[in-house]
Amino acid sequence: MIIDALLQFDANTSIAQVVGTYNSNNVLDLHMAGIPVLGVNQGARDVGIGDAPAMKVHSVLKTTVTSGGAATLQVNLQGAPDNGAGAPGAWTTYASTTALALATLVAGARLMDIDMPRPPPGIPFPRFLRMQYVIAGATTTAGTVESELVIDRIDQPSQANAVLGGYPAGVVIAN
Repeated sequence: MIIDALLQFDANTSIAQVVGTYNSNNVLDLHMAGIPVLGVNQGARDVGIGDAPAMKVHSVLKTTVTSGGAATLQVNLQGAPDNGAGAPGAWTTYASTTALALATLVAGARLMDIDMPRPPPGIPFPRFLRMQYVIAGATTTAGTVESELVIDRIDQPSQANAVLGGYPAGVVIAN
């Protein structure tokens, strides 16, 4: 998996936050240089076209999330068309995770690991993309996240310390 800084929403970003909704540090602009933005759907690339390999939305915890209570985390991928002035218009959620319980929010956990979705019916292709993190239940006191678009992801299992491992626990290989 090659991570391109131009396709990265967050790199080791802290999610130690009070209950609330937080947007990624970076908003990806899919505008194609040299094509004027004249209206909706013009000048933006369609990254959800279903090619093989398709672009992947990859969001992973770099460090374990901690909380004094029963915190949950939900991750949303959002897109917005151009507002006509080169800035994002109304944001639409394209994909969401469930509210992930604190016990599952450990280093190496994949929060969102999907092919880039097509826009929902009736929604124009986005020019802008961002990730959104919804913390509910209780304040989180530690934890960092990395989110990006990638061409291909690593499907090798991670160990509890977020280091790539071989086989998941319970698999025995006879030598």
